[in-house]
Amino acid sequence: MDIKKIGEKALAYDKYSGCSQSVLLTLQEAFEIGDIESFKAATVLSGGVARRGETCGALLGGLMALGLVAGRKDITKTQIYRDAMKPANEIIEEFKERLQMEFGFEKSLDSTICRDIQEKIYGRHFDLRDEKDYQAFLDAGGHDDEGCPKVCAVAAMVTAEKLRDLST
Repeated sequence: MDIKKIGEKALAYDKYSGCSQSVLLTLQEAFEIGDIESFKAATVLSGGVARRGETCGALLGGLMALGLVAGRKDITKTQIYRDAMKPANEIIEEFKERLQMEFGFEKSLDSTICRDIQEKIYGRHFDLRDEKDYQAFLDAGGHDDEGCPKVCAVAAMVTAEKLRDLST
């Protein structure tokens, strides 16, 4: 499994918009997990949950993939639920560290909030629900290779590394 190619695919998929689906679909294809229903469920998580700038949609797509692999099928299986939290938190921390490294942020990324990530990348955040601000996001390189698609690549690679480790 080529982790770099997984990142490249997630980056390419984000050209169609939908960071959460870009990451999830890439991981679904790489690990043969999930189905069209899980892919559809990720639709509204992009742009920090319905374009609200909250938790990063790319990260949410990765965490959905983790859930497909390590999640519980039965609500009464509390230990499986608890056990899934460790790799989830590892993905989150690695995602923050890798974003800092890939984008060269001077200070560590303390949050996984989409608005905060945008602020670090673009020097400001955007209201993706507002047509003019969304256009400003695009004009700033929002869907260029060094923008949000790169965030998708990082989320996909970090999650793929964890999923690979869980399967060994």
